[in-house]
Amino acid sequence: MDVRQYADLFLSESRDHLTAYNHLLLEWEKDPAQREAVGGIFRAVHTIKGMAATMGYAGVADVAHRIENLLDLLRKGEREASPPLLELLFRSGDALEKGIAAAVEGRTVEADAALLAALDQASGGQAAGATPRRSVDTVPMQVAAGAGRVVRVGLRREAPLKGVRVMLVLRKAEGLGAVSALTPSLAAMESDAFDGRLSFRLETEADAARIEAALRGAGDVDEIEVQAEEAHEPAHAEAAKSRHLRVDLRRLDMLMNEIGELSIARGRLATLTSQRDDPALDELALHIGRLAQSLQAEIIAARMTPVWQVFDRFPRMVRDLAKQMGKQVDFRVEGKEIELDRAILDEIGDPLLHLLRNAVDHGIETPEERLARGKPAAGRLVVAALRERSSVAIRVSDDGQGVDRVRVLAKAKEQGLVGDEVTTLPDDELFRLLMRSGFSTAKQVTDVSGRGVGIDVVATAARSLGGSLEIKSEDGKDTTFTLRLPVTLAIMRALLARAGDETYAMPLTHVAETVDPRPDEIQTVQGKEAILLRGKLLPVVRLGDVVGRKSTVTLSRIPVIVLEMGDRRTGVAVDALVGQQEIVVKSFDAPRGMLKVFSGATILGDGKPALILDAAGLT
Repeated sequence: MDVRQYADLFLSESRDHLTAYNHLLLEWEKDPAQREAVGGIFRAVHTIKGMAATMGYAGVADVAHRIENLLDLLRKGEREASPPLLELLFRSGDALEKGIAAAVEGRTVEADAALLAALDQASGGQAAGATPRRSVDTVPMQVAAGAGRVVRVGLRREAPLKGVRVMLVLRKAEGLGAVSALTPSLAAMESDAFDGRLSFRLETEADAARIEAALRGAGDVDEIEVQAEEAHEPAHAEAAKSRHLRVDLRRLDMLMNEIGELSIARGRLATLTSQRDDPALDELALHIGRLAQSLQAEIIAARMTPVWQVFDRFPRMVRDLAKQMGKQVDFRVEGKEIELDRAILDEIGDPLLHLLRNAVDHGIETPEERLARGKPAAGRLVVAALRERSSVAIRVSDDGQGVDRVRVLAKAKEQGLVGDEVTTLPDDELFRLLMRSGFSTAKQVTDVSGRGVGIDVVATAARSLGGSLEIKSEDGKDTTFTLRLPVTLAIMRALLARAGDETYAMPLTHVAETVDPRPDEIQTVQGKEAILLRGKLLPVVRLGDVVGRKSTVTLSRIPVIVLEMGDRRTGVAVDALVGQQEIVVKSFDAPRGMLKVFSGATILGDGKPALILDAAGLT
């Protein structure tokens, strides 16, 4: 069996160990006196070294071996942790990450000679010994006739790349005789659920001691049982019935597209059956609808991924950026267990990086400035994920200096975005300026900021995902950016409404309620319509006016949809409410000049297309 097929698995597991390496190193940096973290760091590097050697990636194993030498001294207390030494370990982790990526891609990257020399010097001149290069090409499974010895093997629970390690065990067994009756199957051993326990029949003249010695030579073998004769069905036959399977994300994308089309067909079928008086057809349509809905729920659940898979790369980035800018940052991540559709999760990583870089660069002050303002020297930066009804909110907040309103206004005047006579701006208008492309208040361009790329990228990404970006800031105290996102993109429930002779879809994520205002609740404020809803004024926009189908009907005769996005509430007056429906979102490239109130399109149950309204564009 060619180990190259395990390259993706090796990359995935190595990234997990590197994430642990960086997290533990960050903890250790905060308190160099504590030694609990060094044990975990050592285990992570040791595991990477073993996996790399198994895969035949000698360069990666060599770097890991040198890091391991230094960590061993630190673990034994023969070296004291110091800032330069910890910085060396951070750099070494980066080198290890680059080497792993190159090895998996089949590229050769020359190791940083200065870094390797620094590691050897820090570990007392211990040069890394030649790491054995192991390779596994194929495991010929010879089927033997007759009875033989039954061998049961169990790998260590923490053994990495169990599938590859098993191949080494079988290679050792092949050196003693013919192997047959392998349980579980080779396919099952490649799955994530494989627990490292197997059994097989071995035709050999070797005694039990020699068999055990040979198999333990494969490494990571915890237990071996050798029986003189085959007795019963192998004890671990149930292991062949794997309950987990690694699936390419593209297959899930294809399934999601297909279930979307099935949902459209289901809606069409429901419309057609409602036009016929046929109880049998109604019952069949209802049954098909339930099956489609159940299948849809299962596929969506299969695509859901915890946000920590994106969030875990942030602590190291924040640490490096803060160090580069001479700032101290206490960074925390909350709500790691919250789940999002994988397609959304893949898209929000870079926008969140923009927000974090913005917070460290523009928000959090230097330690001297913070102390002068009566704040702790270290700034607080938090990324938190939480569920809000049918959406997920991701907040990036800091306790820095807040948005400099004076500078924003001055920059807006300089760019001709507001008149010179304007002395102050409402928060909504102020924050809209920050979201404009090319708008930046940085005094000079650096490799971190100043090019006007940042907040507008986040706002654009949020809108493209059917979500929104909100900003709150208190001068001198804090700033909070809130990304509100749907849990999944492909299928959602929507409220259908008409404006003129067209039907539009409004995702229910941001619909708080619908109301029919009474004449005494309708008011005009500064020339704009509003309604008095439970003692508070609610501004109202007419959907017909927005989409170019002006309506002259008074508000007391048409329904109003109340949209809620964070603290903002807006009423949208429509000609009629059609009902609720699950819609399949079809993204499109908007033609030039198209209104920004649309986020996509869908096909309704009657087969007609409908545009999907963007709540952020209407509020």
